[in-house]
Amino acid sequence: MVFLPDATWILILPALLFAMWAQGRVRWAYQRFSRVPSRAGLTGAQVARRILDSAGLYDIPVEMTPGELTDHFDPRKKVVRLSPGVYQGSSLAALGIAAHETGHALQHDEGYFPLAFRNNIFPVAYLGSQLAFPLFFIGFIFSTGALAGLMDIGILLFCFAIIFQLVTLPVEFNASNRAMARLTSGGYLTTEEVGPTKQVLSAAALTYVAAVAVAVTQLLRLLILRGRRD
Repeated sequence: MVFLPDATWILILPALLFAMWAQGRVRWAYQRFSRVPSRAGLTGAQVARRILDSAGLYDIPVEMTPGELTDHFDPRKKVVRLSPGVYQGSSLAALGIAAHETGHALQHDEGYFPLAFRNNIFPVAYLGSQLAFPLFFIGFIFSTGALAGLMDIGILLFCFAIIFQLVTLPVEFNASNRAMARLTSGGYLTTEEVGPTKQVLSAAALTYVAAVAVAVTQLLRLLILRGRRD
């Protein structure tokens, strides 16, 4: 049965290992540099607030949200949410992550196209990520008659999820570049602190690269399985 491991899993295994390594890398970087205090002595919340104000975004609040590494910018409610360790912390990791999330707020304010495109396709991409595999496997099992077409529908929906993840890459890299530019030009980091802060943001970026790698190899597996039914 398709639900059991088969030879096509070999395609996905390297990407899964890469994703596991990337997740471990970002947690290692966060834990390491969350113990390194910044010389500026400002909290992540303070830095986020100052960056937003310097861009004239006084109406975007900075709030604390539960969890660890749950930091994000909500474009619908126009709010920057920081985890407790980032919101209250004054470490290099806290400053880097806080500035990164304000980078998304700056993107939204400027109408940065990749971000706008990603937000617009999110509903169909989310639908695709939820329904693609159930529909594909139903069509795979019942490979004759009308239900066979569900395989193609599942693959099509999954393609939207991959497009979403691909567009996420420039969005995240651009937000990190904006973060480092603001942190350095604003005097929040010394020359010696730039490298460690970049390590945190670079490690986080790798998780998005790994997500794309996993998604693409999953698509290849679906296409191979689909070909076996022809």
